[in-house]
Amino acid sequence: MKKSFMVLLLSAVLPYVFVSESVAVDFKIKGIWINTFEYGSGGNFTGRGRSQGGEKGKETYGWGLYGQDEFEAKSRVRVQLDAAVSERLSGTVYFEMGATTWGQDRTGGALGTDGTMVKIKQAYLDWSLPNTDVRTRMGLQRIYLPDFVTDASQVFDADTAGIVLSGKYNDALAFSAFWARPYNDNWEGTNSSQANYLDNFDLWGLVVPVSLDGFKVTPWAMLGMAGTHTFRSGDDFYGRNASGSGGLGMAPAVYALKNSKVGRGTGKDYSMAFWGGITGEITAWDPFRFAWSANYGGIDTGQSALNRSGWYASALAEYAFAWGIPGVYGWYSSGDDGNVKNGSERMPSIEANNESTSSVAGFGTLGTYSLGRDALLGSTLVGTWGVGARIKDVSVIENLKHTFHVNFYNGTNSPSMAKYIKGARAPWGYTMFAPDTGGASADFNTANYYGLYLTRQDYAAEFGIRTQYQIYENLRFLVESNYVALWLDQSSSVWGGYLAPTGQWVGSNSIKDAWNVNVSFIYRF
Repeated sequence: MKKSFMVLLLSAVLPYVFVSESVAVDFKIKGIWINTFEYGSGGNFTGRGRSQGGEKGKETYGWGLYGQDEFEAKSRVRVQLDAAVSERLSGTVYFEMGATTWGQDRTGGALGTDGTMVKIKQAYLDWSLPNTDVRTRMGLQRIYLPDFVTDASQVFDADTAGIVLSGKYNDALAFSAFWARPYNDNWEGTNSSQANYLDNFDLWGLVVPVSLDGFKVTPWAMLGMAGTHTFRSGDDFYGRNASGSGGLGMAPAVYALKNSKVGRGTGKDYSMAFWGGITGEITAWDPFRFAWSANYGGIDTGQSALNRSGWYASALAEYAFAWGIPGVYGWYSSGDDGNVKNGSERMPSIEANNESTSSVAGFGTLGTYSLGRDALLGSTLVGTWGVGARIKDVSVIENLKHTFHVNFYNGTNSPSMAKYIKGARAPWGYTMFAPDTGGASADFNTANYYGLYLTRQDYAAEFGIRTQYQIYENLRFLVESNYVALWLDQSSSVWGGYLAPTGQWVGSNSIKDAWNVNVSFIYRF
């Protein structure tokens, strides 16, 4: 009886909730389901090795990355709900469930499957300024910087809180300006009176796309202001705060020099950061396409050892045939000079590639198109140079496409930095894969933002194949296969074993090639 009464009540009330005489709300829903099954092997990815010491020649190693097994099955669901009253006013909520690892309790995949895994990925309001075509988006949203070469920014691409204004001056000239607040009120403080003090991080950006016939160019600039406690955890500067990865992409190479006095804080209340870049493409000679990108960024903390600045440039040339699109590309990024007292010479980044996928990589950087593993060499190309070739969208059978790529990497960082990072030279920093002292922060990399720190004497090559078959209009079958070969210098002057100041022999890191295959079923509606 109660159930019948509630149904009648809702039937009577809901029309008045959503519809009035003057306003009708148009609801639209879309989403994506992904189920991924992957298997991989290799000491530096699915079983990343780290030296634990021991007698020379009898070293033992720690294994595992993010607690992953060689075989994993994962699921993720994203659902977006748009509520629009007109083209000039709407609201969006974007839900995410997962990624859920099958059988894992903390991600909701264990027996019973009733984990609390529903998250708000985005939630924003879209509206136009009255009597103008300027669009305003405010709330939790994706904010990113452009790149016509990799399709994924090497500086900033993430879901974050902020406001974006965008519009067009004419068909050739547009603009997008934003204010974002990635972090605030996360520092726990060293005592109750200091908690949440000077821990905000704000960004202001301007992007100006220019589109002409057969030619596009987009200059952009971004300013940042980070409080002295923004990325701190207790007494550690650039530590891991309640926000997660914190400032890993902005930290110096030895990651705060924990045992040095400069690891206690910046010299300024607010560190100032600046990034600038230009990217573009030429399609006037279609089917030939040429694209380029150049970025510079730096952060001034008031402590020279904690400063960071550098640059990155890339180029791509490709030609579209009826059967596929072959292309070649290359990049170069500045690297550390070996002097830890003057900070880092690598370009800082903020959650780069987070919401987009690099079109020139597989799992060397963030390049998988599913829930598969990636970022073996780092989430960005910062601190490396390289060349690559690909053949994209090869198709001889209807609804079936293949993409092949091969990349060669070499680090641009000084080999002498390895001694600081692995702890062989004071001020001792961190090992190649995790802090040498272990502890709570040992589950994430600190030298290269979730990847390997490549010096000028370290090399890698990546080979990848991506195959996709359109089973139905909305259902895609995807197979990604990648292999990364590593040639890392194992001499005692770089990553090899060394005699610690305590007199204990510390063995070299375990170096193995890595490969990974993932099979995914992707449903979009």
